[in-house]
Amino acid sequence: MAIQLYLVRHGQTYFNLTRRLQGHSDAPLTAAGIEHGHDAGRRLANIRFNGAYSSDLTRAIHTAKYILSENKAGSPTWPQQLQDFREENFGSFEGIDSQVALTQLNAFTDDPYVDYSDMIQKRGMAGSMDLFAKADPYQLAENYEAFIGRIKRGFDYLLKEHQDGDQVLVVAHGTAIRAIVDYFGHPEMAGQSITNGAVTKIQLTKEDGRVDIFNDNEHVFPKA
Repeated sequence: MAIQLYLVRHGQTYFNLTRRLQGHSDAPLTAAGIEHGHDAGRRLANIRFNGAYSSDLTRAIHTAKYILSENKAGSPTWPQQLQDFREENFGSFEGIDSQVALTQLNAFTDDPYVDYSDMIQKRGMAGSMDLFAKADPYQLAENYEAFIGRIKRGFDYLLKEHQDGDQVLVVAHGTAIRAIVDYFGHPEMAGQSITNGAVTKIQLTKEDGRVDIFNDNEHVFPKA
């Protein structure tokens, strides 16, 4: 039994624009971010989604709404919210400039990181999440075990709710999508930043996930 999972990163927000860590905090979509949602929707317009979901953060809900408004194949018109697909919780680092956060995190390593992608490439996805948890003076940031535990719970819910061959939309978040492809055996993908509105397609089973398309913001689907 396998479902076809279409993961889409939300559109650009004002925190994305100003290069601030976002996590569980929220910021509205920019005008460009709204267009990212519509553009992804136009590229996915011919896919009949048997289920449509988003994280429960506003930026993901709104992006999913714009995607579904473009659908021409009889898909749901509104996403169901699933908290398990939230972004990583960056704790007290949320809302601050990403380079300022990096300066603080570099105090915990002898090999400084140039940016977040550099950190993931050097430490791996799990090590990067655990560093945020270690460095957060308020101990609010999520470690890898907590993060991947809820993602797996979200997958279990989707597999329980859907049948073999179903096509399922989930609008989620950049770090979450990176961590998902890493979990399914692609650390080289996790080192790349996810574009706002980009599509990642995974064949999901109870046992595993096969990444068929990654970080695609150009093609119209279904893609050969």
